[in-house]
Amino acid sequence: MVSFRALALGMVLLLAPAAYADPPGFTTGPVIEHYGPVADVEGALPIPANTHFKVVFDVSEAAQPGTVNGGLESAARFLNMHARAGIPPANINLAIVVRGPAARDLTVHPRPGQDNPNAPLIAALIANHVDIYVCGQAAAHANIRASELLPGVRLVLSAMTEIALLQQQGYTLNPS
Repeated sequence: MVSFRALALGMVLLLAPAAYADPPGFTTGPVIEHYGPVADVEGALPIPANTHFKVVFDVSEAAQPGTVNGGLESAARFLNMHARAGIPPANINLAIVVRGPAARDLTVHPRPGQDNPNAPLIAALIANHVDIYVCGQAAAHANIRASELLPGVRLVLSAMTEIALLQQQGYTLNPS
């Protein structure tokens, strides 16, 4: 006889892939594969092909253990969505400023003995010229050293300072 516990576990395992699947009609790419699913929107107003974007994402919410940070994935979504809309990726300048509890999501080991599930996404973003900064104040508060950060992540004095500097360079703020 099958116990209720075994039956419940079987149902969870059976349904788990559906919980992580992209919604119908949402796919990743063409810039960041495997991350940033978007839907093509038929009939949407066109974006002029010569448009240039300079956007900074302010990310403060930490990912759940073992999952990808949604604020980081928003940048991948932005790249994929606009590339599909005809904007050349060279015309898209993105920066991500990470602060607060999300700072740990930029380390090699966010939790003892655990590899970072954000590492492949961060590497793909950096490979596509997205600048990723971590707040030095948040890092100091969480006892994060620069040597613990994933490759390409830059430690800055503070999130407030970096966002102000990026806005002076013409970046618009897109909160996560």
